[in-house]
Amino acid sequence: MDDLTIARAIHVLSIVHWIGGMSFVTLVVLPLARRWVVAGQRLTLFEAAERRFSTQVRLSVPLAGASGLYMMARLDAWHLLVQPSQWWLGAMALLWLVFMAILFVIEPAIGSKLLKAGYSDPDRTLWRVERVHWFLLAVSAVVAGAAVLGAHGGLG
Repeated sequence: MDDLTIARAIHVLSIVHWIGGMSFVTLVVLPLARRWVVAGQRLTLFEAAERRFSTQVRLSVPLAGASGLYMMARLDAWHLLVQPSQWWLGAMALLWLVFMAILFVIEPAIGSKLLKAGYSDPDRTLWRVERVHWFLLAVSAVVAGAAVLGAHGGLG
C-alpha cells in the first residue's frame, strides 16, 4: 500500500465523519430538539449534542484538509485548481475553508454568545440554526457528489 492510498483513505474517512456527522445533527438532532416535549430543554439538547460532535469534527475537518493538501502536493496537481473542468477541486477547498472558519473562528468567537442570547426565544433560535445546517448540508452534498464524479472522470 502506498502513501497516496493511505492519504486517500484518511481523506475519505475524515469527510465521511465530517459530513455524516453534520447530516446526523441536521436530520436527527435538530428536528428532535425542536420537537422536544420539555420546551425549556430544547436548546440545551442541541447544545449538548453539538458540543460533543464539534469536539470530534475539529479533528476530522483538519485531517480532511491535510490529506487533501498532501495528495495535491504529492501529485503536483496544483495546476488542476485553475482548470474549469476541475471546478470541483476548488469547490472542495472552498467548502473546507468555510468549515475551518466556522469551527475555529466563528463558533469560538460568537457561537456561545448567539446561543445564550437565543434562550429568550429557543424555538426561533433552533429554527434558524436548523436552516443554516440545512444550507451547509445541501452545499456539502453537492460538493461531495461532484468531487466523487469528478475524481472518476464523470464531469469531464
